[in-house]
Amino acid sequence: TSRELVKRDLKNLVILDRIDNPAAIAELKAINPKVTVTFYPYDVTVPLAETTKLLKTIFAQLKTVDVLINGAGILDDHQIERTIAVNFTGLVNTTTAILDFWDKRKGGPGGVICNIGSVTGFNAIYQVPVYSASKAAVVSFTQSIAKLAHITGVTAFTVNPGITVTTLVHKF
Repeated sequence: TSRELVKRDLKNLVILDRIDNPAAIAELKAINPKVTVTFYPYDVTVPLAETTKLLKTIFAQLKTVDVLINGAGILDDHQIERTIAVNFTGLVNTTTAILDFWDKRKGGPGGVICNIGSVTGFNAIYQVPVYSASKAAVVSFTQSIAKLAHITGVTAFTVNPGITVTTLVHKF
């Protein structure tokens, strides 16, 4: 997704992730040197207040942020609490935190939220019921946020891919 984004007419791409990957950042910068690519360490499982603090730093630096892509996810039904924390609670916290900056009722400019769901949010895979349930929660949460767009100015949608060859499925 980041590779495709930097090909577009962006000013900035901010990546929040647990893992610092300087080679990936350098690759993104090389694709389009006109885009400023910045990395901040971030774990979606941190409390809401910590997420808000990080976003304050980012908004102070950039002034505006137009799009949030919530793409963190794990597929490991043996880690029930972590799966829910990463796939759902973290996404809710990140969305909630950015709404404080974007909500037009609070003087914000509005924005766009893209939450990464899964086809399992609609059709559960019985072998991974916790993962499937966490993605169903993402779809439901996002639909609720989307219905408030006329009030908040924040558009929300999910992208729901099928099984994709990523590190997510290495243990599946």
